[in-house]
Amino acid sequence: MTNTSPGVPPVGAHIQIKGGLAKGGLAYTDAVGARAVQVFVGNPRGWKLTDGDPEQDALFTAGCTERGVPSFIHTPFLVNVGSPTEATVGQSVASIAHNLRRGAQLGCQGVVVHAGSAVGEDRYEAALRQLRERLLPVLEAADPAGPRLLIEPTAGGGKALAATVEDLGPYFAALEHHPLLGVCFDTCHAWAAGHDLAVPGGMAATLDALEATVGAGRLGLVHVNDSLDECGSKRDRHTTIGTGTIGAGPYGTGPFAELVRHRTTAGVPMVVETPSLRDGDPCGGHAADIKLLNSLIGDPAAG
Repeated sequence: MTNTSPGVPPVGAHIQIKGGLAKGGLAYTDAVGARAVQVFVGNPRGWKLTDGDPEQDALFTAGCTERGVPSFIHTPFLVNVGSPTEATVGQSVASIAHNLRRGAQLGCQGVVVHAGSAVGEDRYEAALRQLRERLLPVLEAADPAGPRLLIEPTAGGGKALAATVEDLGPYFAALEHHPLLGVCFDTCHAWAAGHDLAVPGGMAATLDALEATVGAGRLGLVHVNDSLDECGSKRDRHTTIGTGTIGAGPYGTGPFAELVRHRTTAGVPMVVETPSLRDGDPCGGHAADIKLLNSLIGDPAAG
């Protein structure tokens, strides 16, 4: 049985939904022992907005409720409200609004969106104004009882609007610190952006800086991923926890132990986006990473 004590982060995965959101997704949830789930509700690399299957939606929502599993949606990778291209901005805004509505329908806690990029030189301030002008009305129109919009800092390439946790300060200010605004912290992204998580105290210091920047209670989800690349690489390549440049150094999995035990992550859901395949088992990778993280929390059932 998984440790579900108050304050313990529920650990899960970005789940595979082949066969349907409920039919495939819930089976995968159970197979890997996920206690939190993240899904795409459309093509992650396209703009098409899909309404979903009402029967699968209802079964998925009920299944997550029965299991006590918080759920999250990740918006398509193309979304960038800071873009200089109007077509991209318009489609991005429509996609975010659509995913917030889908999240409300599914009972999700949050909708994750990459912070985006200014793309061109000298467009940072203009991109922040675009956030205020185009994204703030979406938040104002959203269901106040619905999911939060969780801004995920990126790995730092391509004139990123938010890569380091400190970059979230101007980002949140542009959106007037709207009450529906939260953060999705990705360990691989933070490492790629230059936060040295692999030294003792590095992860804790980064989480302290995150809270100092956006305020307490804004962290809504953590993406727990090791990295194939060096700190500051600006490259977003995930790998199995404990085998990459964050978790296989002299400090070992210490950075991830700091993560799961830090006061800012108490009770905050965590999902792995690591490779799902291990030793030929289509569920082995995620199941092993979830088990490892639970063992670092101190889950007596994880050993």
